[in-house]
Amino acid sequence: MDFFTKIGMAFEHGGIWMWPILIIQLASFAIILERVYALFIRRKINQAKAAAHLEDHIRRGELDVLIQKATPLENRNPVLRAAVAGARAAKNLGGKDEIQGKMDEVLIEENSSLDKRTGFLSMLGNVATLTGLLGTITGMIKSFAAVSYANPAEKATLLAAGISEAMNATAYGLITAIPALVAYAILANRANNLAEDMNHSSLKVFNWLSYAFEPVGFKTLTRSPAEKTAQTIM
Repeated sequence: MDFFTKIGMAFEHGGIWMWPILIIQLASFAIILERVYALFIRRKINQAKAAAHLEDHIRRGELDVLIQKATPLENRNPVLRAAVAGARAAKNLGGKDEIQGKMDEVLIEENSSLDKRTGFLSMLGNVATLTGLLGTITGMIKSFAAVSYANPAEKATLLAAGISEAMNATAYGLITAIPALVAYAILANRANNLAEDMNHSSLKVFNWLSYAFEPVGFKTLTRSPAEKTAQTIM
């Protein structure tokens, strides 16, 4: 109970700028919780393990089986979503470019989702610091006003109130900013690791698909003269 009493007193003496800082703090906590769930709980590193299960199906030409198995797991394994898009392009014999295009569409969307809202934490941390500084300035203005214009009997009280407002606003701004900036660094690093893992794993799937499912016409054009002669003799 004493803890909450101290918080109430800090808000009472911290001035009007304590409330904007509170709003910033609540917004940053909401973003942190949502991003922790999205990046640490919903997404896992080691997408290569999920991709490895697809290699045999691709080499055997079992694209329908691949699509059937991978589709229910797309939400938690973005590399499977990219694989499904590439497999559907391969079924249409679109060739290497179409497979790459369809997979890139998925990867661009997934990469952008990893960075959603994380950048706001850096901004909120800086705004919290600046808002605390603004509270410090207004508090010091009150203190100087007390020394300059107040009655001698009121000077001590007004001076103490101004200094209290300045220190409380500064402290609360820093209390809000530090966790937001630390969380920003952690979440940004996690997003980068997830993106690298996803892109590397998707590249493996792309190589398997593009090698196994190039259009027949393209393979004929790029076949060596010896291969063409052998096919003619047969």
